[in-house]
Amino acid sequence: MTYPSSPLSRWLFFGLLVNVSPVLAAPWANNSYNPKPDSEDIILPMPCDGSMAFRRVDIPVSGPLDDLPITLGQDGGEWGFVEHSYPTFIAGDFTDPKKGKGRYYLMAKYELTALQYQALMDGTCPTPARKLDTPATGMSWFDAVTAANKYNQWLRSNAIDKLPKEDGNPGFLRLPTEAEWEFAARGGLKVNSAEFRDVHYPMDDLKNYEWFSGSQSSNGRVQLIGLLKPNPLGLHDMLGNVSEMMFNPFYLNKLNRLHGQAGGFVVRGGSFQSGPDEIRSAVRKEVNYYDNANPLTSKTTGLRLVLVAPTMTSTAKVKQLEKSWAALGADNSDADKKKTESKDTAKELGSLASGVEDAGLKQKLKDLENQLRASNQKQQEERAQSIRASLNLGSFLCTKLQDDGRFLDFLNHNYELLCKDKDGSDANCVIRKAKLGEQADRLQQLTGYYASSLVDSATLYGQEGLKREVTVFDQMLTINKRLSALKPFLAAHWQNQQKYLENGKIDNAGWLESCKKITGIK
Repeated sequence: MTYPSSPLSRWLFFGLLVNVSPVLAAPWANNSYNPKPDSEDIILPMPCDGSMAFRRVDIPVSGPLDDLPITLGQDGGEWGFVEHSYPTFIAGDFTDPKKGKGRYYLMAKYELTALQYQALMDGTCPTPARKLDTPATGMSWFDAVTAANKYNQWLRSNAIDKLPKEDGNPGFLRLPTEAEWEFAARGGLKVNSAEFRDVHYPMDDLKNYEWFSGSQSSNGRVQLIGLLKPNPLGLHDMLGNVSEMMFNPFYLNKLNRLHGQAGGFVVRGGSFQSGPDEIRSAVRKEVNYYDNANPLTSKTTGLRLVLVAPTMTSTAKVKQLEKSWAALGADNSDADKKKTESKDTAKELGSLASGVEDAGLKQKLKDLENQLRASNQKQQEERAQSIRASLNLGSFLCTKLQDDGRFLDFLNHNYELLCKDKDGSDANCVIRKAKLGEQADRLQQLTGYYASSLVDSATLYGQEGLKREVTVFDQMLTINKRLSALKPFLAAHWQNQQKYLENGKIDNAGWLESCKKITGIK
């Protein structure tokens, strides 16, 4: 090998060798970044032949301005001004035509490890070691944002084809918002609505899922990633181990909304130094960005990244947004417009305002239009929730019709087989006949309740309103595998409802048979 002759050239040459040689080390072992692999994991490459695992968080809405209403926080306790429940909304970033009409965002499966952090931030590649498979701590909020920025730049320079795209635009990594984090921490749509609102996601024993203080758990030390069971979305250590930094600043709670003052940054989830009662989905704390003259750091705080997409990705997307915005808060749904010729009051106010020359009066009319549209929009969102609740009830009642209907058939079969040719003196046959009558009465009551529910919701919501939410509710059942067995019952219930909407006939026997015929998940 020929070396440069001048001292400065030799110094630069050998310095370059030092910086490059660690990159030639072997790729990371799978268990250093994904110790609990799963077929639904999404893996992105990292510098230094590393990787990071992500999980999908699905949301079953697809329109440009569609979002899902959720309730975050927790009622009760002395920390109401911090944790009290409040309504908010969430929507995914990426569309996936192969898996239906919903959207999703990606969340890191584990907290960012020390190995991953060093690979992003250090000038040379770290040597993989077991001790580096613990969550990275001791960085400031600004360091966390810098790490995300470095990862984004590296991906765009070295692996842009690995990034999911929305409307042709590659996604990007950042810290999660509180809504993104808490929605995922509670289990998203992998849990039912009651489980979502519980203190933490369903688990048999806290110590099997999350690290907290005490000898029964962390014993006062940060732990390796992936040792315990994941939450229903397949995310590990969402609660406990290390607290996780959020992208948005801290706001106090003011009953049904957040207070107007923005403070420091937020950390969520508790850490290995938190007591078991502090390990809950609603726990949130404010942290100052600075400690005297320096950015604040903590040995109990780390981070987890999300992968999201820009909102306004193209001219075509902007036009879709404009069209959706113009339709927000219209007085009547499509179904209602077919039944009535009433005008859209909000649009009428807008037209009236455009023809007024007095600036003050024009502004008042526009304000009134916006208030009316906002009120209409809220009513429509509440209506959509009510429709989904009615579909849930109808689908569940269809399962009960199947159970009770088949049981009645079973009792009938046995009675015909064992008692058909006997007189009324056989005691067993008398008992069988009585049970047969009781079951027939029970099924008749259930069939009547199902019919009433079906007719009421069909009359109240109409074909178009129901059809739109059937698609959303079906996606919700697809996402939540524990409830996916309800999908064929939803299909049968919707078919029954459509027949009623077409002919207006109450067909108790036909509706019962449609539920009884269901054999399994479609």
